[in-house]
Amino acid sequence: MKPGQRIKEARLRKGMTQQELADRTNINVRTIQRIENGEVFARAYSLKLIASVLEIEPQLLTDKQEPEPDEKEVKVNKLWLAFLHLSGFLLLPTVMIWIFEKKRIQGVRKHVADIINFQLTMLVFLIPVLPLAVLPILIAIFTSVIIIVNTFKVIADRPYHYPFTISFLKG
Repeated sequence: MKPGQRIKEARLRKGMTQQELADRTNINVRTIQRIENGEVFARAYSLKLIASVLEIEPQLLTDKQEPEPDEKEVKVNKLWLAFLHLSGFLLLPTVMIWIFEKKRIQGVRKHVADIINFQLTMLVFLIPVLPLAVLPILIAIFTSVIIIVNTFKVIADRPYHYPFTISFLKG
């Protein structure tokens, strides 16, 4: 939420009009309107005055709070996380997605660490049983099912879990 919106909400909770806020802060009413509409950014001194009158912490009115991602960004990030979990079939795509998207997707490091840990764990289980006929196929099927299930869980914003995973990397 933008600072102007926070000011407006706090003002309305106090039951104040823009004119009353302007009178009590000694700030022009048109300036209050422009701040609330996001047309201008209030100076630190003005924010302190407004916060004092509204009886809230000035930090609540700054842009320094964590920005709320818009709906499109959330969908794109969810799509990247789905691709990331599907990339669990191969190591290279997982690493590439992490390298190119690590700054855009919040919490991606934990997802990458979980996926790579699962990949490496399954590889550790697979190598000793390669000469056997059925066991490697069963491990491959198990790995595929887990990857697909976790991909759908990520898409649905549900917690995912990679069983039997050894922690090689920290998330």
